[in-house]
Amino acid sequence: MKTILILVGKTTDKHFQAGISDYAERISHYMPFEIITIPELKNTKSLSEQQQKTMEGELIMKQLQPSDTVVLLDEHGKEMRSMEYASWLQRTANNARRLVFIIGGPYGFSPSVYERANDKISLSRMTFSHQMVRLIFTEQLYRACTIIKNEPYHHE
Repeated sequence: MKTILILVGKTTDKHFQAGISDYAERISHYMPFEIITIPELKNTKSLSEQQQKTMEGELIMKQLQPSDTVVLLDEHGKEMRSMEYASWLQRTANNARRLVFIIGGPYGFSPSVYERANDKISLSRMTFSHQMVRLIFTEQLYRACTIIKNEPYHHE
């Protein structure tokens, strides 16, 4: 199974970039892992939020394959503790050829992306910047990998 993280817009903060790269490399020791960055839309001042979401949604949908298991990182998604997430990941991975996580743009996802999603996960009830969510998600994915392998990274 291949795991993919789709991001809308590149990570601009060099500290977050370094952390994300570090965790991405660690994750790749456990599973094939790739980050796909969809470029931010240009000249958005003249676009409504809905138009931006629709345009971003079209770009996201082009990255997906019909057999993909798609999971949105969404504030209305399921909240899980790290151990629960590891169990969820293991179950989900057993039934997926490509597991695709998506972090949307600043206004969220278009209706077409919500319709395509197989699941939604929330990292917290708190709101984080999109830049920070990328780092938190990659760390949690790495943590889940170590939990699944019974390695000492995670402590109860």
